[in-house]
Amino acid sequence: MRYLITTFLCFLFLGNSLTAQNATLSGYLKDAETGEELLYASVLVEGETIGTTTNLYGFYSLTLPVGEYKIAYSYLGYATQSIQINLQSDVSQSVELKPDTDLLEEVVVTAKAKNENIKSTEMSVTTLDVKSISKIPVLFGEQDIMKTMQLMPGISGASEGSSGFFVRGGNADQNLILLDEATVYNASHLLGFFSVFNSDALKDVKLYKGGIPAEYGGRASSVMDVRMKNGNSKEWGVSGGLGLISSRLTVEGPIKKDKGSILISGRRTYMDLLAKTFTNDFDDLSLYFYDVNMKANYSISEKDRIFFSAYLGKDVFGLEDFGFDWGNTTATLRWNHTFNSKLFSNTSLIYSDYNYGFNIDNAGIDNDLSAGIFDYNLKQDFTYFLNPKNKVKFGVQGIYHDFQPIVFTFDDELKDQAQTQQALETGIYISNEQKVSERLTLNYGLRASTFSNIGAFTEQQFNELDEVVNQTTYEQGEFYNNYWTLEPRFSASYVLNPMTSIKASYNRNAQYLHLLSNSNAGSPTDIWIPSSTLVKPTIADQVALGYFQNFNENKYKFSAEAYYKNFQNLVDYENGAEIFANTNIESELVFGKGRAYGIEFLLEKQEGKLTGWLSYTLSKSERQIDEINFGNWYAARQDRTHDISLVANYELSKNLSISATWVYNTGDAVTFPAGKYYIDDSLISLYTERNADRMPNYHRLDLGVNWTLRDNDKYFSALNFSLYNLYNRKNAYSISFAESETSPGTTEATRLSLFGIVPSVSWNFKF
Repeated sequence: MRYLITTFLCFLFLGNSLTAQNATLSGYLKDAETGEELLYASVLVEGETIGTTTNLYGFYSLTLPVGEYKIAYSYLGYATQSIQINLQSDVSQSVELKPDTDLLEEVVVTAKAKNENIKSTEMSVTTLDVKSISKIPVLFGEQDIMKTMQLMPGISGASEGSSGFFVRGGNADQNLILLDEATVYNASHLLGFFSVFNSDALKDVKLYKGGIPAEYGGRASSVMDVRMKNGNSKEWGVSGGLGLISSRLTVEGPIKKDKGSILISGRRTYMDLLAKTFTNDFDDLSLYFYDVNMKANYSISEKDRIFFSAYLGKDVFGLEDFGFDWGNTTATLRWNHTFNSKLFSNTSLIYSDYNYGFNIDNAGIDNDLSAGIFDYNLKQDFTYFLNPKNKVKFGVQGIYHDFQPIVFTFDDELKDQAQTQQALETGIYISNEQKVSERLTLNYGLRASTFSNIGAFTEQQFNELDEVVNQTTYEQGEFYNNYWTLEPRFSASYVLNPMTSIKASYNRNAQYLHLLSNSNAGSPTDIWIPSSTLVKPTIADQVALGYFQNFNENKYKFSAEAYYKNFQNLVDYENGAEIFANTNIESELVFGKGRAYGIEFLLEKQEGKLTGWLSYTLSKSERQIDEINFGNWYAARQDRTHDISLVANYELSKNLSISATWVYNTGDAVTFPAGKYYIDDSLISLYTERNADRMPNYHRLDLGVNWTLRDNDKYFSALNFSLYNLYNRKNAYSISFAESETSPGTTEATRLSLFGIVPSVSWNFKF
């Protein structure tokens, strides 16, 4: 490891020592109206091919030979600003760009320069500009970035209406979801029909399907990096929306003008109140969620800035003698420091909490179950802008995991309790983005991760009958089961011409936490467990190759990406596993390997009255576990051969537009009974091969109308009308089998469909 890093650094500094006398131009790019930093904005030398982009905090650094330059600062939806710079020594130049409403398109999938998709080494990446997805019709009229992500190639939804998702054949728990760097373990509200992300509080969303940068670790399939808005540092403002089943309100403004700001955003549903209004059958019903986002920041000096962000969300469901609640809490304290014009630092202290519990009152006797997971995370990241051709990132991270066990009480007395578990996960990384020539750009790096369980804990070993045959006890604070993994990352882009490029990537990812789920849609009661002596870390290797082509002066963009992903040490339940309230859950587990491969196509149109995209994914995802299907390969639950999404928005006038979304996908792989038999006059279904059957194919059409009532400097008001599932397709949410009541001895299949046509209307405002 030491020799690899030494060689890596020597290569970088050798290239730097051969350059002429240089000076560095650095600073921040911001929105002139709100003071919000602009992420991934372009900084280019006019007349040259030299340039850079801002980082996640709006900071840029560009080292050039001394001389005079005209620098162009640009960001999609903003007027480009050019500044003449006499660069004789290091210069600090922060720039505020003004939004240009004539340039802002209705549906934007990426917020980068128009041909950044050709030049950048990034592939298998989806970036959403939150401002520009508001016109896409969605269920209940509630804008949701996670449902919008599911309209992109390689990303598929878990089930009807659900915000859960799968990426390139991976499991749902293999997606690392971050909110201002804090891990969100359950990103769903109302059993998946809403996500925890309130779009009013968000600035940027980026999802890596492949070519994952070295600074990210801990999950096998993807990273979804969500960033909250900082808040308006210029003036106070209020925005929000009122819908049929939910409302939201956001307040933001300066702590001190141009020095700091604060944002508070809240949201709540009231489905239970509506149900009680129209019928007396739901007097005991509680069915709602609420969430609150808060963020504050302050510039201590030109070189130092602190941020604090927090999220609190909770779901409550109760009916008569049954109650169920779950929620997330996150907090992030960050310190940005600029050592000099080339070295940028970010230090983060992060807390994450996910917990759930439910209560059943049976004839006056309470049955309660609760569990959760807590994280304490410290990370240090550096970005070193070595020269215009090399940008180096390096850092270290440590996460202390505290797994709160399943606690089961009966009539206020402890009935059963799993053991508390702790673990320490660490990572260290270094990477470099190198422009080798005008055509070839590389991004290469290495991450080293470790994972250790921490006592006190008694580890058990089981035989084939799931009986305990051996126990090992570890003392308080004792480290055991020490795992470590080297995770190389590489991507490359070769520009064939200004409108065409080919790209390739490889990455290895290690995942030390595992979600035990027996539901395709996901459930709040799914259990997170750490790697152990029995449960090994999941390792995923992925290679991808892509072709990128722009047409008609970058108005149209086309890409095709092929990938192959190999999984080691996958975890699943054995056949007939006892899941509910099982405090020895490891005895029910089996282990194996997997593979996923496919090809993705995306065609986008980002300018003109008609905008949108068409995506298509052809893929396969399989598993092989010795104890399942006699050791033969079988389809993963999320295996879908075909997945198509068509999104379109047409601007009828400046204040009126119409949008539509059509989706189609192959039905999920499921296990249906292959036969039946009787035991004591009870009909029992016989199951043979795992996931050998298919749900019916899924498709639907959504329609939306967006009517802007007023839009000026002081006030914005708009109505959004939408029809979900316009042609009333009865898509199957589940299929169950039972003996027919009218024809004894005959088995009936019953299809459950959740939604027919769902109309909605919402009013959005800002002042």
